[in-house]
Amino acid sequence: MKPGIRIAIDGFSSCGKSTLAKSIAKELNYIYIDTGAMYRAMTLFALQGGYIKGKELNREGLVKALEQVYIMFKYNADLHRSETYLNGRNVELEIRSIQVSNQVSQVSDIPEVRKKLVRQQQRMASSGGVVMDGRDIGTVVMPDAEIKFFMQADNAVRAQRRYIELKSKGVEATLDEVSKNISMRDSIDSNRSNDPLRQAADAIIIDNTDLTLEEQFVFAMNKINKAIGDLEKKSETESIAE
Repeated sequence: MKPGIRIAIDGFSSCGKSTLAKSIAKELNYIYIDTGAMYRAMTLFALQGGYIKGKELNREGLVKALEQVYIMFKYNADLHRSETYLNGRNVELEIRSIQVSNQVSQVSDIPEVRKKLVRQQQRMASSGGVVMDGRDIGTVVMPDAEIKFFMQADNAVRAQRRYIELKSKGVEATLDEVSKNISMRDSIDSNRSNDPLRQAADAIIIDNTDLTLEEQFVFAMNKINKAIGDLEKKSETESIAE
């Protein structure tokens, strides 16, 4: 039986991290952990709780309310995917709104929020056999992951993909709004003081500007299978030595 490794996928927004992560998890029968959804759920909590009004964020108030937040994932057998629950309620569609997208970066910049969610993510990944995507997985959450990917793509391509995705889910947004949101989030994520978006030194870059979903999946799986094979060989060698 192949050992369960930890696979970290980082990168800019709307680069298809979750699409690739889900495909890999399904192929390997691994657990998929959508860390971005966790920060989106936290942002939705802040919006609904009145901690965000206009452009103003009540950071102190939100931090005090963190004990009231419980985020989990449940598998939807009908849709064949995991969905995000906030305090027992399915919020999968709500957290994908442009309103949440516009606020999620500043919420995820709060140290106490990151500390709470990173601890939860690390517990989920502790036993291996997981695929996790986000902004700081390979650098903060799982710095010792057996394989790391960093995804990137042309800005215009990312905006078009995100726009099509939102429309397919019935979320109202214009292409211009989506494009501006992506640029804003790139800037905030890359320049925040707490766990900024960075490419891990040992990450494998996937630029999927001109790649199909199948092409990037095959590329990633080739790298993963090699890593698993190397791990198996190492384990066999150590067993013989003992």
